Amino acid sequence: MATFLYKLGRTAFRRRRLVALLWVALLAIAGIGAATAPTATSSSFSIPGTEAQRAFDLLEERFPGAGADGATARVVFKAPAGEKMTDPAHKTVVEETVAALKSGSDQIVQVTDPYTAHAVSQDGSTAYVSVSYKVNAMELTDETREALKDVGHDAQGKGLTVEIGGDALQTMPEQGASEAIGIVLAGIVLVITFGSLVAAGLPLLTAVIGVGIGVSSITALANVLDLGTTTSTLASMIGLAVGIDYALFIVSRYRAELAEGREKEEAAGRAVGTAGSAVVFAGLTVVIALVGLAVVNIPMLTKMGLAAAATVVIAVLIALTLIPALLGFAGDKVVGRKQRKGTAEVSDKPNGGTRWARFVIRRPLMVLIVGVLGLGAIAVPAASLEMGLPDDGAKPTSTSERRAYDTLSDGFGPGFNGPLLVVVDGDRATADRAVSTIKGLDGWAAVTPATPNKAGDAAMITVVPKDRPSSTATEDLVHDIRDATGDDVLVTGATAMNIDFSQKMNDALVPYLALVVGLAFVLLTLVFRSVLVPLKAALGFLLSVVAALGAVVAVFQWGWLGSLFGVEQTGPIMSMMPIFMVGVVFGLAMDYEVFLVTRMREAYVHGQRPGEAIVTGFRHSARVVTAAAVIMIAVFSGFIGMDDQMVKMIGFGLAAAVLFDAFVVRMAIVPAVLALLGHKAWWLPKWLDRLLPNVDVEGEALAEPAGGPGAVRPDLVKA
Repeated sequence: MATFLYKLGRTAFRRRRLVALLWVALLAIAGIGAATAPTATSSSFSIPGTEAQRAFDLLEERFPGAGADGATARVVFKAPAGEKMTDPAHKTVVEETVAALKSGSDQIVQVTDPYTAHAVSQDGSTAYVSVSYKVNAMELTDETREALKDVGHDAQGKGLTVEIGGDALQTMPEQGASEAIGIVLAGIVLVITFGSLVAAGLPLLTAVIGVGIGVSSITALANVLDLGTTTSTLASMIGLAVGIDYALFIVSRYRAELAEGREKEEAAGRAVGTAGSAVVFAGLTVVIALVGLAVVNIPMLTKMGLAAAATVVIAVLIALTLIPALLGFAGDKVVGRKQRKGTAEVSDKPNGGTRWARFVIRRPLMVLIVGVLGLGAIAVPAASLEMGLPDDGAKPTSTSERRAYDTLSDGFGPGFNGPLLVVVDGDRATADRAVSTIKGLDGWAAVTPATPNKAGDAAMITVVPKDRPSSTATEDLVHDIRDATGDDVLVTGATAMNIDFSQKMNDALVPYLALVVGLAFVLLTLVFRSVLVPLKAALGFLLSVVAALGAVVAVFQWGWLGSLFGVEQTGPIMSMMPIFMVGVVFGLAMDYEVFLVTRMREAYVHGQRPGEAIVTGFRHSARVVTAAAVIMIAVFSGFIGMDDQMVKMIGFGLAAAVLFDAFVVRMAIVPAVLALLGHKAWWLPKWLDRLLPNVDVEGEALAEPAGGPGAVRPDLVKA
């Protein structure tokens, strides 16, 4: 592989105008496709194999036009102190609001009158209007949302406190500012790392081009492939992260080759042949992790994973071709001023990475114990992990959704924020028996009479829990109803759907881990021609992910340091979090593992002793890996400041995971384990050595022949 990539890098450097033109053309084509494509709607969300999904399907069949999976809103009214919502003046305001809502949008299915639907609290202080829509929240038009907000604003000015809750106001969080902050911070880190604006700009430029092509392609194909608005979010986040990392690795190796006295074209070829090999295999591990999301069997997640994986492939191809082409255009400006003047430090001179590696080699057991025990202590809260989906109660008190949630809880009880919808597949007698059975259970606050459909072969029952939607008590009630009633009674609604979604994610976690870690183990065995190095990489990754989950539980579930990170209300951890962290962090962790250990393997293959190889790997790679990790931590930390609890949690979890994995696992535990193992670290059974193809990731085929710098062994290049 090294020889093929070596020739690819030299060709791209030499034909740089053609290569650059091709990538610009691809960006233009993708951009035109995105601009001319129809506006994408939200991808249909389904959870195959769950009771909540079967109930939704039954509702659509037996109650056509009811908008079973449509968005909902609640306009909550609270009377001034000492007054009641049944007062004539307040009643008039509510009735005017109901009329305005009905005429405000053609996407509305139903608007309930609180005075006929018994939606006035016992003390008369609070009332609410329920609004049902034909489409889900992400398919609501801006006009529909604005009409809802305007109605609430008009009523607010007539002496009542009015708040709006529900998922109808749900929109995708604005991420442009966070991404821009991340790019700026990345640029600062790159300038410090390289000491050259041009060298710092190349990874940013190519990462933006790669993300531009990937996201534009997703936008262009969104309607054809039923890709939701969230698909491009993951692709953008991952594409930006790996795009910067991969380009950083290639540019860093190119500068190192120049420092050893090689010509520019030869340096570009060797950079792609060596660091490029690491990029290819690191990219493959990311692709495996993202494509593996299909194991969960949720169509939306599968599509998100495939789209993000395609963006990673684009990032790899850009690193292997566009980076060497741009290096050809950059000339001497890619190196710092000292290096251009011939006053750069000798590459073999000890640096921070060298000193740290020597410290670890002298005390490997101590470093290993401190690293493992430290991460183990942080991981302890993960044993108390409770998964679910945050509701409006987790939003900041500055939002109308949170205030509506609190007002409803005060007036009617917390369960009114997450009613359960029970669907009966049977006649009226079957439905009445279901109502009686449910009333015999604990944990409910209200059970409505059964509402049959026109054909009389199905019915709906609304059950209001006593506790809030995300509580354990509400989850127990859902399971109790399902256990106590027959197969012809199904529980659904947003709360039940969240419970089923969390359970499905929980069930898929172990198979997903086995698939991703297993395939990556095989891949890393091929790369490093070792059994213990891949095993150590996988175990170290699991340790860092569990520690990150422990930190997430401590902050967002237990509330430790919650005020520091803007956590308004503690609750269950987002059910997607463990699998999402495994997929994203595994890819980034393997980036650092492959780039750092490949350089050690390269030195070991070329004759250095195990300890010397570790020092060599750190001397050349530690600074780059540190820069890459700092960039990723900065990018992910930018999301912590957002109001959305789920985005905040994702940003915190990913930043913590990268921090632990890069600086504790890769920079401390990895060299400590390798130092303890010595030559055994690179042991491979002879029978397995014969079976595995030699992919030559460390560039042995590019080893220095007698001809001196810049020459390549012709017999190996032809191989």
